[in-house]
Amino acid sequence: MLEQLKALNLDIFNFTSILDILLVSYVFYRFMLIIQGTRAVQLIKGLVVLLVATTVSSWLHLYTVNWLLQQVMTALVVALPIVFQPELRRALETLGRGKFFSRTVNTLKEADRSRMINEVVRAVQVLTKNKMGALIIIERVTGLEEYIDTGIKIDGIVTAEFLVNIFIPNTPLHDGAVVIRGDRVTAAACFLPLSENPYISKELGTRHRAGIGISEVSDAVAVIVSEETGAISMAMDGEIDRMLDESTLKQKLNDALEQKQPGSLGSIFRRNEA
Repeated sequence: MLEQLKALNLDIFNFTSILDILLVSYVFYRFMLIIQGTRAVQLIKGLVVLLVATTVSSWLHLYTVNWLLQQVMTALVVALPIVFQPELRRALETLGRGKFFSRTVNTLKEADRSRMINEVVRAVQVLTKNKMGALIIIERVTGLEEYIDTGIKIDGIVTAEFLVNIFIPNTPLHDGAVVIRGDRVTAAACFLPLSENPYISKELGTRHRAGIGISEVSDAVAVIVSEETGAISMAMDGEIDRMLDESTLKQKLNDALEQKQPGSLGSIFRRNEA
């Protein structure tokens, strides 16, 4: 009888342990889905590097380095809620809407990079010829979901005609940025952070400052067409190249998008580099 009770308790213990592990794994998986497409992925990579460095410094008895890293980790405990504020808000909103346990399917298709670039360049040719202001953001590795949420969701195939139509003056979507993910226009009329670099030329307006600003906080590529002059510019990594022609823009886009390509759900922590 005693042996039977022990066996029963052992079975219950194994069942609850497995259930506990499955629940934690599922919650962690849902959390990964929530932060997918945001800057939090890159921040988590940085935290992993710090944790590894702290462990290695302890193993090698690098006491000073280990002490400094521990102080940094302690400070991060306070800073993390601030750093992850957009992601935490998004997670709580998802939970409040009852969608945390709903099934999410990644419907994004594999980007046809060459065709997408050709369509963007064709659109820019028309926009610059007609002096129609435009701000086109191309997402690379760092997700832009928090900025996409500020605009109007579209999810349409990238074509020159589509992009030109968006930026026609006095239309509902012309004021703001278009965000391209893969080979699709994800959203239009998006609000972007303005660059706070004091050394930017004073002749650059809000559109150019927004293009530089998004390139400072992410690895996105911004293509800007001036409404006043029709000049073409491209911003990347906080720097802006101005007065580009179509062939130069095409080459720069090819070079930039060959370096980093957005991944899929299975590569949240590991993105492929072309």
